[in-house]
Amino acid sequence: MAMPVLATKLFIPRLRPGAVPRPRLVERLREGLQSGRKLTLISAPAGFGKTTLLSEWIADAQRRDPGVRVGWLSLDESDNDPSRFLTYLVGALQRADPGIGSEALPLPLPSFEPALTALINDVARSPQEIILVLDDFQLIEEETIRDALVFLLDHLPSNLHLAIASRSDPLLPVARLRAGGELTELRAADLRFTPDEAAAFLNRMVDLELSADDVAALEARTEGWIAGLQLAALSMRERSDVSGFIQGFTGSNRFVIDYLAEEVLQRQPDHVREFLLRTAILDRLSGPLCDAVTGQKGSSEVLESLERGNLFVVSLDDRRHWYRYHHLFADVLRARLLRDRPDRVAHLHSLASEWHERNNLPEDAVTHALAAGDFGRAARVIEGAIPAIRKSRQDATLLRWLTLLPKDVIDRRPVLGVYRAWSSLASGDVEAVEPRLRVAEKALAATTDDGTPAHDSAAGDELRMLPVTIAVYRAAVAQARGDVAGTREQAQRALDLTEPDDHLGRGAAAGFFGLAAWATGDLKAGVRAFGEARTSLRLAGNLADVLGTTLVLADMLVPLGRLREAQRSFEQALQLAAEQGEPPPQSTADLHVGISELLREQGELPTAVEHLAASEALGEHASSHENRHRWFVAMARIRQAEGDFDAALGLLSTAERLYLRGFFPEVRPIAAMKARIWIAQGRLAEALAWVNDQGLSAADDLTYLREFGHITLARLLIAQHWSDLQKGSIHEALGLLNRLLEAAEAGHRVGSANEILVLQALAHAAQGHTPLALQSLERVLVRAEPEGYVRLFTDEGAPMAVLLQAAAARGIAPNYVGRLSRTFVHGEGATIQPIPEALSERELHVLRLLATELSGPQIARELYVSLNTLRTHTRHIFGKLEVNSRPAAVLRAEALGLIQHLV
Repeated sequence: MAMPVLATKLFIPRLRPGAVPRPRLVERLREGLQSGRKLTLISAPAGFGKTTLLSEWIADAQRRDPGVRVGWLSLDESDNDPSRFLTYLVGALQRADPGIGSEALPLPLPSFEPALTALINDVARSPQEIILVLDDFQLIEEETIRDALVFLLDHLPSNLHLAIASRSDPLLPVARLRAGGELTELRAADLRFTPDEAAAFLNRMVDLELSADDVAALEARTEGWIAGLQLAALSMRERSDVSGFIQGFTGSNRFVIDYLAEEVLQRQPDHVREFLLRTAILDRLSGPLCDAVTGQKGSSEVLESLERGNLFVVSLDDRRHWYRYHHLFADVLRARLLRDRPDRVAHLHSLASEWHERNNLPEDAVTHALAAGDFGRAARVIEGAIPAIRKSRQDATLLRWLTLLPKDVIDRRPVLGVYRAWSSLASGDVEAVEPRLRVAEKALAATTDDGTPAHDSAAGDELRMLPVTIAVYRAAVAQARGDVAGTREQAQRALDLTEPDDHLGRGAAAGFFGLAAWATGDLKAGVRAFGEARTSLRLAGNLADVLGTTLVLADMLVPLGRLREAQRSFEQALQLAAEQGEPPPQSTADLHVGISELLREQGELPTAVEHLAASEALGEHASSHENRHRWFVAMARIRQAEGDFDAALGLLSTAERLYLRGFFPEVRPIAAMKARIWIAQGRLAEALAWVNDQGLSAADDLTYLREFGHITLARLLIAQHWSDLQKGSIHEALGLLNRLLEAAEAGHRVGSANEILVLQALAHAAQGHTPLALQSLERVLVRAEPEGYVRLFTDEGAPMAVLLQAAAARGIAPNYVGRLSRTFVHGEGATIQPIPEALSERELHVLRLLATELSGPQIARELYVSLNTLRTHTRHIFGKLEVNSRPAAVLRAEALGLIQHLV
């Protein structure tokens, strides 16, 4: 069952022949359009002629400039589904220019910005001047849609003008637009009829000339309220005492509308009054639909006569096929129906549901079935609509329907039961998923006495594939709980249940195998599993997910130390994305971010920045929602490499706000990245607070999920050693690093081991154990050179520069060390230059003792000098060697050949 777009919602209402011209208001709207303002807002209560004024303005704009194109969208409550709203928004714009949005749908819709960016780009390329009208915007309550309109306004192309009619002020940046001179607005006070307009309106509506006093009195009673005047005019037809009637009512608009509508209804022939009441339940009216609901023929002629009589009926298309009642009039009719014939309401809704189902209009069929209390019909229609709903991503509509169905109805229908479980998973209520899946399974397995299925279902393929879907959802629950064994078990069950051509199911199962392996640190198995998932997704034709798996694979290849392979994977994926043309597929922007991180590690900072700029230019439509934070992390690491630590911290804070916890293991927490920057800044108390908050210690059992945190702790312990040499934290650091190295190498995580070896080298150097430091450094240099690591070393700053000089002096990896040293010269400024001033014999003697494990007081006693004198000598040595620590002085001296190291 398709989910069709209702053309009547995109129809521009025609200006009624008898409408009173409002040139003063049209001029204000025209001026706002010509001055290039972004938004026209007409905000007033019901019955003030907002839609009629917009119609007059549109007609005027197109008469003055035939090139102006218009997209019109009449909103209703169902449009609070984000995907449905987007579908109709695209449809409205395509009425203005068919080329707009042709490539924008369907898209996965975790947020509006991807699709809106594509639409904005399409509009900007259009040669047309376009007015986009959103009528009845007060019905939109979904915050996501309002955010989308803010995004649209912030990025509005110069050839697009947005017009909104609403009964209340929309939650949009109206004040900002007003202050910036980008808003044209009309309120109720502007829309009220003046006495002259009221006189013109009333004397056209009735066949008698009202006196100036009568017009003034009626205008005063209604306060220029157009709907009130229209009802009054209808009520005054064929009355002899018009003045007495005008004096006979007072009160608020609500009382006026009730009173006057009652007057209008009483003056209609019985068959018309009956028609009005029976069809009051309908949001849209057509002759065949009204025939079905009233049980009578000739409804098309009745609708035409109602429109000719100005009885609050609005045509919704050029063919006079679809109509609607004025909202206020419909409210009164429904209230009257509920008051006089409450027992008929459910039956009327049931008749309407039947008609909509027969005519392939599932949304209206469900709405009326629910209103009728016919939950069996509603459930059947929902099941039939699920494939179309999933394809169009109208998830919010499905969830809303499921909440309106009674539990016992869902429990008898396994497909609906599984999707109810999915709704719990999507909302984060993990505990509710399994009980709902068990109920669905029980319904699926139930049979009658003759062996036929006992459940109700009209779902077809959805029902056949349900066991696979259930297993996949159970794997997702296990993954969310960190239950690796459970994830694997359910993924295997899903795989066993899939049919050979069910590539999507096989891809999902393989993906969960990969996630389970990733969480345990078995990254080689994770890479294999995601490679299989990628193949299945490609066979299923799911390009967006194929591209998305590239990031997952790279996230495992990097800790495996396979940077070149990860880079090739990104390059191939970007080529595949480019071959798809415009708009770029989702995840294209994420691919640019991923490859930029590799380029940064390889020391290609300018190229890395170019890829981040390309990602930003593509916009969020080319990114997946769960990866939005990655751009800010990547840019933070660029700023960190440039030495701008404060900017890096700010970017990481933004990344934290955008981060969405999904099914992927959080192996590099953003908070840990911030702690590393604090350590580099010397803000050790803040880093220690994070460590304590995480409950990390050097004696912990080690797991891959906490590996990044424990490496961060090792960095903190090394930094604490420099702040207090007697504390002993360096020994804790080395003990932790030794255990981390053993675990990383056991898991074949060469990339993780590389960082651990770098820290080992620095820790040994901090103790003055240069041979041990160079031993660790040589191991990492040999493994890092083929993969092109640069920032692994240069991010460590001057201590690493000194250590590399010592490595160069011993002929360790000379070509690679030379390249890294040149990077220090250009990037860090930490290269070792010849000392400008020679050391004295006494200073050389002190330097040799500094290379031992003797403490400061012990060296002073060895030299027969005071501790203050030793400190003076040490200060002079540091100054001449251009270092600021004892280990750095020893390493610098060794690199310069000033001393022979004493073990």
